[in-house]
Amino acid sequence: MKSAVIVFPGSNCDRDLAVAFEQASGTRAQMVWHKETALPQGLDIIGIPGGFSFGDYLRCGAIAARSPICQAVVDFARRGGMVLGICNGFQVLTETGLLPGVLMRNAGIKFVCKDIDLQVETADSPFTSAYARGQVIRVPVAHHDGNYVAPPELVARLRAEDRVAFSYRDNPNGSTADIAGVLSENRRVLGMMPHPERRADPALGGTDGAGLFRSLADALATA
Repeated sequence: MKSAVIVFPGSNCDRDLAVAFEQASGTRAQMVWHKETALPQGLDIIGIPGGFSFGDYLRCGAIAARSPICQAVVDFARRGGMVLGICNGFQVLTETGLLPGVLMRNAGIKFVCKDIDLQVETADSPFTSAYARGQVIRVPVAHHDGNYVAPPELVARLRAEDRVAFSYRDNPNGSTADIAGVLSENRRVLGMMPHPERRADPALGGTDGAGLFRSLADALATA
């Protein structure tokens, strides 16, 4: 599994994500600065990490989505490449148009940082195949603008197409229909607010998030 992690000014989960990719694959993740205009050759997966890209000015993820490297990420995804956006990375993916919906200010107007229970809504994706549908995992959230907002017709389409990857058991931010993560139409792009990379090693207090990275490694090994 050849992976890369995009780094913006204000990213703070980039190394965590790189380590999770490396532990799952046994290969080194490449770090790509946002001012680059091209991606490394031969990539299987791109990770867009959490943090506060460009200080979360304007809208969270909006400036990062217009960085030079993001056009290359969009092109990569449209060619069928796999992309994982976590927290701020999810915000960036919605701002690029690779995923539908928007991320708004938390309903309680407060930063939320705690462990939460997350329900796996589908095992039919390269990101979730190591889990069972309906399985509950415990992972951290840490965000101020994690309220996923989508109109009823979009929610209905996401449900009908089995594109809701994860849902909150106890919604911490007011997200529509408790949605915590969504897949693209081709199921090769995932955006999610919770942080699986922060529960991917026993030293971090648990391994419930490791299944996501194991799913990716397995999917790419058998591709």
